[in-house]
Amino acid sequence: MKLELTAKQYRRLLDMVYIGNWILNSTRGEDRFADYDEVESLLFGKAKEEGMPTLAEVYEGEVIPSRAFAEGGIHEAIMEYENNVFFDILAEDLARRDMDDVPIDESNYAELQGRISAYIAEFEEHGTDNILVEGSNLE
Repeated sequence: MKLELTAKQYRRLLDMVYIGNWILNSTRGEDRFADYDEVESLLFGKAKEEGMPTLAEVYEGEVIPSRAFAEGGIHEAIMEYENNVFFDILAEDLARRDMDDVPIDESNYAELQGRISAYIAEFEEHGTDNILVEGSNLE
C-alpha cells in the first residue's frame, strides 16, 4: 500500500494515531493491543525521513512518540475530550437515575434531554462543586 500525504497531513495523522492508541491502550497496563502499538511505531518511524526527527525516539528497540511530542500539547486535547465526555456521561447517568432508570422511548425522551441539559448547565457553571455524597459508608 502506498499513501501520499503532505507534511501537514502526515503531522495530523501522527496526532490522530497517538490519540487513538492512547484511548485504546493507556489504561491497559501490560495487556496492551500490540498491533496498535506496531502501527503507531511504524508511522512515527517515518518522522525522521519526513523532516520531523524530534517527534519520535527509540525506546527498548521500538520507535515511539518522543517525549517532546507527548508533552507538546497533545495531552491537552485528550484532556479536553475526556472532560467533555466525563460530564456528558455523568449528566446522562444522573438524569436516568432521576427517572428511576426506566427505558427511554418517545414518551420520555424529551424529559431525559431536559434533565441532561439541566445537569450540563450546572456542570458548566459550577463543575462538580455542588455534588455531595451522603451516607453512613463514608466514614
